[in-house]
Amino acid sequence: MNFPDGTPISRRAALGKIGGGFGSIGLASVFAESGLLSGSASAGESVVPANPLAPRPPHFTAKAKRVIFLFMNGGPSHVDTFDPKPVLTKQSGEETPDSFIDSRRKRNGKLMGTPFSFAKYGQSGIDVSELFPHVATCADDLCVIRSMWTDNPNHEPSLLMMNSGNMQPIRPSLGSWLTFGLGSENQNLPGFVVLCPNKPVVGPQLWSNSFLPGVYQGTHINNKTIDPETIIRDIRNRHLTPKAQREQLDLLQSLNQAHLEQRGRDEPLESRIASLEMAYRMQFEAREAFDITNESKATRELYGEGEFAGACLIARRLAERGVRITQIYYGAGQPWDDHADITKHRDHAQKSDRPVAALLKDLKSRGMLEDTLVVWGGEFGRTPTSEGAKGRDHHAMGFTMWMAGGGIKGGMVHGATDELGFRAIENRMHVHDLHATILHLMGLDHEKLTFRYSGRDFRLTDVHGQVANEILI
Repeated sequence: MNFPDGTPISRRAALGKIGGGFGSIGLASVFAESGLLSGSASAGESVVPANPLAPRPPHFTAKAKRVIFLFMNGGPSHVDTFDPKPVLTKQSGEETPDSFIDSRRKRNGKLMGTPFSFAKYGQSGIDVSELFPHVATCADDLCVIRSMWTDNPNHEPSLLMMNSGNMQPIRPSLGSWLTFGLGSENQNLPGFVVLCPNKPVVGPQLWSNSFLPGVYQGTHINNKTIDPETIIRDIRNRHLTPKAQREQLDLLQSLNQAHLEQRGRDEPLESRIASLEMAYRMQFEAREAFDITNESKATRELYGEGEFAGACLIARRLAERGVRITQIYYGAGQPWDDHADITKHRDHAQKSDRPVAALLKDLKSRGMLEDTLVVWGGEFGRTPTSEGAKGRDHHAMGFTMWMAGGGIKGGMVHGATDELGFRAIENRMHVHDLHATILHLMGLDHEKLTFRYSGRDFRLTDVHGQVANEILI
């Protein structure tokens, strides 16, 4: 079908004309339910704006502008890192008392104290294991949360829960929700960047956008080797000069504008065009952002050598350039999963301790820590009992994470596990509570940040989550 002048009639135009336009009323209703009607929107409304990554106002004044999530995939042991248990050490080798056995799991090995020593650091006197001598020097900036817990002691569901608030790969990730709610301060870089050498367990579902528009999916960077020319595949056009590419895009934009004037706005199409424009702009800024050789020798030496050190330095550079959230996985797979020998934690700590401390100090020296939220932790902890001779199994009933900067009180410990480190018993903090708190610090009400899908409103925290106000400045 065509108009008299030969212009093709689109389905939308046909619905607008046939039957006096009554069909367009039904179409408008469908678009409203899908969140695709044009117009501006504040954070959390189910509307995809013309530029989906443009900065959007928060629900209230934010204390943090950006997040760096240091993810220790595999599950670091809380009783060997930031939660000392003298009673556990004293009773090491004894049978676990019946009162500490969870009915959902079989009795594991005997009680096993930590092979690592603890000491108090900073004016706050926070206990930190010998594994983290560099991070320990930042003790007064840390809020150590010793009362974390989650729903499942297996890697896949716990990884998904920590990253998306659901144990199945069907929900958007934390980073996707943040960029959906707030957009990004830099239109030449992705709003959500994931630095992981190869892939962790589960894989891309951990940074998935799920039912949110595709532009909010995390951009995975395989940082096995840090080469700004190849770190984002196909970032440089090998056949066209930048000028020729710009001329092509300008021509396409003029054609798109003509299409727009004839048919009205098409939000999904506008979002797609915006993402392709960003891909073009990234050719220039991404290479510069990932080139850590631009940093001074002193700064590079502060972070040290290795892929994790490089990732931490890149995260600071991305934060400096307005990227909303950067998530760094310590390594591929589940490296902290030390079932056979917990002393292997020393190897992981030696590779991550100095870069993490450097990141905190670097942010602080640049005046960025106060509005950059840094989160450290894994998907769960490890048992206070032995597995085999010297290892520890997965543990979900009580474990430790820490946060720093971005509106968090430094130099404090929040919550506690019992005397043996089995269960969170004081100021218990579920993963949903952690997510609610992160969103709150970014100026988002976790109950209002919703997206309508499949007939109902979804949110990161589902129907749960309480903000941990006690740890906020």
